[in-house]
Amino acid sequence: MQSRQVGAAGRALAACLALVLAAVPLRAAERARRFAHAQGREIVGPDGAPLRLKGIGLGNWLLPEGYMFGFHKGATSPRQIQELFAELVGPDEARDFWTKFRDAWVTRDDIRFLKRVGFDSVRVPFNYRLLTPEDEPGTWRPEGFARLDDVVAWSRAEGLWVVLDMHGAPGGQTGRNIDDGWGHPWLFESEESQARTVAIWRKLAERYRDEPAVLGYDLLNEPLPNGYEALNERLEPLYRRLVAAIREVDPGHLVFLGGARWDTDFSVFGSPFDPNLAYTFHKYWNQTDDASIQSFLQFREGHGVPIWLGESGENDESWIEACVRLMDRHGIGWCFWPYKKMDSTRGVVSVARPAYWDEVVAYAEKRGADFEANARIRPPLAHARQALAELLEKSRLGNARVNEGYLRALGLHP
Repeated sequence: MQSRQVGAAGRALAACLALVLAAVPLRAAERARRFAHAQGREIVGPDGAPLRLKGIGLGNWLLPEGYMFGFHKGATSPRQIQELFAELVGPDEARDFWTKFRDAWVTRDDIRFLKRVGFDSVRVPFNYRLLTPEDEPGTWRPEGFARLDDVVAWSRAEGLWVVLDMHGAPGGQTGRNIDDGWGHPWLFESEESQARTVAIWRKLAERYRDEPAVLGYDLLNEPLPNGYEALNERLEPLYRRLVAAIREVDPGHLVFLGGARWDTDFSVFGSPFDPNLAYTFHKYWNQTDDASIQSFLQFREGHGVPIWLGESGENDESWIEACVRLMDRHGIGWCFWPYKKMDSTRGVVSVARPAYWDEVVAYAEKRGADFEANARIRPPLAHARQALAELLEKSRLGNARVNEGYLRALGLHP
C-alpha cells in the first residue's frame, strides 16, 4: 500500500516536472517573439530576422562631456562642467539651466528626425547620478528615470531600438573624465560601488523588462582603459554579477558586454555565461581594414556570439564611410558617435557657438582653486547668462545645422 502511494506520488511529481519543463521553451519562445535577442552569431529581431543595426549615440545629453561644448581643459567631466556653470550664473540658475538643457538637447523631434534620415537605433548614455544621488545610496530620482522613459516612448513611437548605456558608473569604470568619477576606476576596488551598480541595473531591468523598444543593456562604457591591466581580471566577474541581477527580473532582454582597454580587448572574456549576450567593441582613429577588427571576428567565430560596434566616429567623412563599409562587409551592426555637439562637422548635428562662448571657454581654462582669484577673471554675469540662454536655443534641432556629408558617409539620406 505504502509502495503504491509512493509510486503514485512519484508519478504525480514527474508529471508536474514535465509540465514545468514543457512550459520553459514556450516562455523562451514568447520572449523571442517580443524582444530582439541573440541567436548564434546574430542579433535578431522578434521575427528572427538578423538586425543590421544603424545607430547613433545620444552623447552629452544625460552625461555632459566637456569637449562637446568646446572645453578641453578645466571643465571636461560632468561635475566640472556643473561647477563651472554654477560659478558663472549661481547655483539656482545653473540648476534651472540643466533642466532646460535636457529638455532641449534631445526631444521627440530629434528622435523623429533620426528615424527619417535612416537610423534604426539609438544608444542612450547616462550618468548613474541621473538616477540616484551620489551620496544617498538607496534613494532614487524619479525625474531621472522619467528622462529614460521619454526617450524609450519616443523611440517606440518612431520604430527605433534603444540601447541603455551606463556611461558613468558608481565609483567610475574608467578613471577618466568620461565616467564622471574621481581619477581612478574605483568601481573595481569598491564593493559598495559594485553593489550600487548591481542595484541600478536591477532597477532598470525591472522597469523595462516588458518594453519591446529596448534592444538591450550596455552594462559599462569603455571600462578599464590602458594602464589598469592589473584590474582586468575583475571585469568579467562583475559582469556576471550584473547579468545575474538583471536575469532575476528580466530574462528576455539582450545584454551587451564591452571589453577592457576602451572596449577594445576581448581577451578578458571566457566562454559566454548567458545565452542572450552580445559583445560590443569601440573603434576610433585606426585603420579600416579587416586586420583592425580581426580579434573581434575571431571571438565571434570562436564562441558563436554576436558582436556590435557600439561606438565609432569622431573622424572625417572618408574614414566614416570606410568604417561603415568594413562593418557591412562583415555583417556587424554599428552605432556612431555622437549625434549632436557644438561647432563640429564630426557628428550628425552641429550646434552653433553662442555669443560670449569664447569667454566661457577661456574662463574654464584659467579658473583655479582660489575663488577670489577666479572672481577677477570671471566673465560678466550678463555675458554668462546670455551664453547659456543661447546655448539652450541653439541646441534645438530646428536651430542647429544638419551635417549632410556625415549622413551620406554613413550611407543614410539627409
